[in-house]
Amino acid sequence: MTAATPTKTKTHRLGGLICKSHSFEVPLNYEQPNGRRITVFAREVTAVANENKPDLPMMVFLQGGPGFESPRPESADGWLGRALKEFRVLLLDQRGTGLSTAVTHESLSTFPDADAQADYLKHFRADNIVRDCESIRKSLNGGKPWTIIGQSYGGFCSATYLSIAPDGLVGALIFGGLPPILHDAPDEVYRACYKEVANKNRIFHDRFPEDREILRAIVDHLRKHSVRLPSGEVLSARRFLQAGLNLGFRVSGSSLNSLHYLIERAFEPSCAHPQLSYYFLHAVESMLGFNTNPIYALLHEAIYCNKKKSNWSAQRMLAEFPEFSHDSEPVFFTGEMIYPWMFDEFQCLEPLKDAAEILAQYEDWPALYSVDVLRRNTVPTAAIVYHNDMYVDKEFSMDTAENIRGIKLWITNEYEHDAIRVDGSRVLDRMLALLRGETE
Repeated sequence: MTAATPTKTKTHRLGGLICKSHSFEVPLNYEQPNGRRITVFAREVTAVANENKPDLPMMVFLQGGPGFESPRPESADGWLGRALKEFRVLLLDQRGTGLSTAVTHESLSTFPDADAQADYLKHFRADNIVRDCESIRKSLNGGKPWTIIGQSYGGFCSATYLSIAPDGLVGALIFGGLPPILHDAPDEVYRACYKEVANKNRIFHDRFPEDREILRAIVDHLRKHSVRLPSGEVLSARRFLQAGLNLGFRVSGSSLNSLHYLIERAFEPSCAHPQLSYYFLHAVESMLGFNTNPIYALLHEAIYCNKKKSNWSAQRMLAEFPEFSHDSEPVFFTGEMIYPWMFDEFQCLEPLKDAAEILAQYEDWPALYSVDVLRRNTVPTAAIVYHNDMYVDKEFSMDTAENIRGIKLWITNEYEHDAIRVDGSRVLDRMLALLRGETE
């Protein structure tokens, strides 16, 4: 694999940071290096205090998702501040996100048909994200191996990195993202996920029992009336209940508690007849990023597939859990699942409906992990596993850990899935110590 040549580089300073923006041209398909090319963007961040230390090692941050851009830095705090004490940090916009030839409904509209859209999207999984990293590493880091830090789906990408390009790494840190490498299709993943989402719903209802009646009223109102969001899209009961995607977080503004604060302002008190408030509708619309980040919907189930089709796994598995019926008491939110009806109800997903169906029925997905390689792993690796993780099942994570030679684990119920956002400096500090054998 050849080194990617940066096409543009810009530098600016803010909040004690020096941010250098890089854009690279890479092949869409690495098996056709002379074919179509796309741009991959990465932001290199250095602390001002380390400005004259060009030989600092580099750490690459792999964002959760799939389909979300890397964080936009504001200041040297949290996990980033801790990392910058001893690393240059590369914030990678994974291909198809942010400034990396973003996949949007607008960009996909330029393709002649759904088959062409689907063929393009097949190149946006973890294997090619890792190949992008390797191509950039040979250019930006002078070919020297670097450390990766993977959050959630970024941890999935990290396991792929350890499988297909371990020589590019001196260390791997995985935060709530040990993927289910022993499963070739998502059905068992979603069965486990629904069980944990149900547990989170029970915690919610135990904490806020007064919300049961309001939640029932919201769902019944949405089933009986045509309610539109500020964007003009219809808010169905099933779309509203997708707000449960937040049940597994603790960060302010996106958590189990934030759902309570949303629900308590659901109805406009000044109206003679029940009417959902603009505040509520605006907040619900802002909670889910499927319109702005369509890869999240289009490839979410595909990240679990190896020579198998997903065939709308989350929708099929839902039938096994009657507690998620809209008629059940109490009402349960759903979680991080993708359903075919979303391509009718989200306006930016609707033109991608046919491509989504093609991807759901596609059976030739290449393997993302090599269990044999992972069992011979020599890259120092540490992972944090959250005991009650709603997004990445603990038991599957433990099964995976047993197949990664030398991995060191921190298993905790002190945090939820977003520990790196809630207490980033502390958790990264401990993970680095674990990686280096300085703590058990």
